[in-house]
Amino acid sequence: MSAEILNLSDYRIDDGDDGEIDLVTAVDVAIRDLREILLYWGSDVARQRAEECELTLRRAFSGCVRTA
Repeated sequence: MSAEILNLSDYRIDDGDDGEIDLVTAVDVAIRDLREILLYWGSDVARQRAEECELTLRRAFSGCVRTA
């Protein structure tokens, strides 16, 4: 019997109630997410991480555009 054990880091951004995140933090998290996605390419966990990564970047970009 074998099992696939995924050891993805468990970091999440606690961005409070306003839902905004600064762009620098979003890019930093996205870079780490993308490394893990590549390591576990094709798994459900990698797909979920990719979706979270996209959402984080969208929120950060949106926040920057509104304040510019």
